[in-house]
Amino acid sequence: MTREAQLVARLTQRGGWLALAESCTGGLVAARLTAVAGASAVFAGGVVAYHNDVKRDLLTVPAAVLEAQGAVSPETALAMAHGVQRLLHANLAAAITGIAGPGGGTDTKPVGLVFIAVTSPVGVCVERFVFGGTRAAVRAQAAEAALQMLLAQTAR
Repeated sequence: MTREAQLVARLTQRGGWLALAESCTGGLVAARLTAVAGASAVFAGGVVAYHNDVKRDLLTVPAAVLEAQGAVSPETALAMAHGVQRLLHANLAAAITGIAGPGGGTDTKPVGLVFIAVTSPVGVCVERFVFGGTRAAVRAQAAEAALQMLLAQTAR
């Protein structure tokens, strides 16, 4: 069974309403979830917040966080998760922000750097990843990691 099918089954069984905020993955996690029959019972929806204005204006990521920490930071990921959770009235949310490449990386924020945040009634988790490979590979690995984090958070 795929991670997304496991997540839909778990949320269906235990109850839960999931929202996503995706930046570098561009909706890959939402696409994987909605490919599962029955996902409509547990998936509220998602926001692809690719531009900082969307992060700030729709997901209410503070401008000060975006300016001081940048769009690719644990602070931004967490603010995105909280923002989409409030926006879509979900009890579980995940947010993904990163640098998929091939350009855009720096010494301190290399290509492949991704932050994923998950918020739920049992707590908050933010993880840092540095994925390798092509742009497509980074995006796919980030989507897989987000699903794995959501499963771990719902297992508590």
